[in-house]
Amino acid sequence: MTLRQLIGFIATALLLVVAVAIGRTLWIHYMDAPWTRDGRVRAQIVNVAPDVSGAVVQLLVADNMFVKKNQVLMRIDPAHYQVAVEQAEATVAARRAQWQMRRADAARRADMDSEVVSKENRENAMSAASSAQALYREALAALDAAKLNLARTTVVSPVDGYVTNLSVFRGDYATAGTPKLAIVDSHSFWVYGYFEETKLPRVKIGDKAQIRLMSGGVLQGHVESISRAIYDRDNPPSRELVADVNPTFNWVRLAQRVPVRIHIDEIPEGLILAAGTTCTVIVSPAH
Repeated sequence: MTLRQLIGFIATALLLVVAVAIGRTLWIHYMDAPWTRDGRVRAQIVNVAPDVSGAVVQLLVADNMFVKKNQVLMRIDPAHYQVAVEQAEATVAARRAQWQMRRADAARRADMDSEVVSKENRENAMSAASSAQALYREALAALDAAKLNLARTTVVSPVDGYVTNLSVFRGDYATAGTPKLAIVDSHSFWVYGYFEETKLPRVKIGDKAQIRLMSGGVLQGHVESISRAIYDRDNPPSRELVADVNPTFNWVRLAQRVPVRIHIDEIPEGLILAAGTTCTVIVSPAH
């Protein structure tokens, strides 16, 4: 074997060893390293529903618009609720007058001699005054409720966030308790990384995590929590509340994916986050 052939053989052997080492390293990284391409950006979505029913007379937001907490979103026709307040005020005035009359009557009877007014009449007068006072307080509570309903005709945002998928328009009828629009809370974004169960032993709460968005953005975060349950598709509950065991078994078993909640430490200025978008999550174990 010539020197040239020997050098070629050694170079080929070295290249083969390097290729095997690189391949083994990549394989270990792919199989064991705690990372996943199955990540989802999530956020709290607040469904805003009015407390009172009525026609929408004013809509002050647009689709995808950013709103601040307590900013007015829409106004519901207040006419009926203004009339209800006036009726409640009239009832309060009548009940106050009745209570004052009963109270004065009870005071007069209390000052009279027992030979003029019997004990039973005094007690009846005091009872009538107490009943009138209770009715007056009831009227005050009804007035407060009417004023509250009138105030609730103005619907405000409960959080800072973005109006999304706006489908309510001026003139629509709003029903109390029925959501009319949704707001994505701008302070609630987090990431769910769905890690294979074989990689979970390397994931610990508090570990640093890098979030790579498909849009090109990179975020830094840390592991906040790990889910403790996922749905078992092979063992659904039966109607008799006993185990319904699947009679078939696949020899090739795929590792289940478990949700790991990633807290976003900071959102860079100018980066647009949208709930539901995908990302890659790479966890850096503390050890």
